[in-house]
Amino acid sequence: MTGSTLPLNKSDEPRVGVYPGTFDPITNGHMDIVMRGCKIVDKLIIAVARNDAKGPLFSTDERLKIVEEEVAGLVEHGYDVEVRAFDNLLMHFVKSVGGNIIIRGLRAASDFEYEFQMAGMNTRLDDSVETIFLPASEHNHFIASRLVKEIGSLDGDISSFVSARVADHLAKKYAEKRGAK
Repeated sequence: MTGSTLPLNKSDEPRVGVYPGTFDPITNGHMDIVMRGCKIVDKLIIAVARNDAKGPLFSTDERLKIVEEEVAGLVEHGYDVEVRAFDNLLMHFVKSVGGNIIIRGLRAASDFEYEFQMAGMNTRLDDSVETIFLPASEHNHFIASRLVKEIGSLDGDISSFVSARVADHLAKKYAEKRGAK
């Protein structure tokens, strides 16, 4: 096969990627993975986990709305991006939306071990779905939603970690919480 290359996609089926997460809130790091994921797949579904066990600050509906606001510009520029909630096994969700790729972001080497195990389990559940790891860019590798929330709750400057829209949502949420006390 000298001179030939293997196709990235053996069939005519579109590459549908699923980028799962809690997105509580969506950060610049998440958006970096979203934008890079859009270059890899024909359609990207951002799967917002309904994971009450994690004790999210924002409700699932709020997180869906915030993520939709953040990706609106990509959609306006012709990228096929959809935002959906899910509360079942990720592999079941991926198959239900016609997905064939899971996109996972890695911030640090410590993320890799967990993500590598998860990818192995997912492959065992359904080997027709590939997992792609995208390392965080050098400007975003340290950003974690948990830390953004902590800084925001103490009125710290989070403008370099999230968009102005997300910062505004966080400020309003913390103002609500302070008013409720």
